[in-house]
Amino acid sequence: MGYVIGKAEGTGDDWHGHVTAISVAPEYRRLQLASKMMRHLEQVSDTYHHAFFVDLYARSDNQIAIDMYERDGYSVYRQVQGYYAALEPNSIYGSENAYDMRKPCPRDTQRKSVRPNGRNILVPAKQVS
Repeated sequence: MGYVIGKAEGTGDDWHGHVTAISVAPEYRRLQLASKMMRHLEQVSDTYHHAFFVDLYARSDNQIAIDMYERDGYSVYRQVQGYYAALEPNSIYGSENAYDMRKPCPRDTQRKSVRPNGRNILVPAKQVS
């Protein structure tokens, strides 16, 4: 059916849950399984790890995924240039940008983990840990 892989990482106000991967088999899509798995990871991040937010990286041209994440309460925090590097140095595809998308947890009372203009904040991939 599908899976989600996540972890807790960061320090201080940057302590957060991170979605490493999420996937749903084609025959199980459009059943809201991805959203349900995301909610479970968010709940674990909040309840057991006391995270300030949950984040993930989505290809900036993957509008279907971005729409789903935004419906689920995520917003773009920043755009990471060249996050998805070409697999081979001479690839015709080059590198692709990613959106660092975040959803605050209840612990982030000051909502430091979100900003209104994240699509306009560009950072190089080497500045992202």
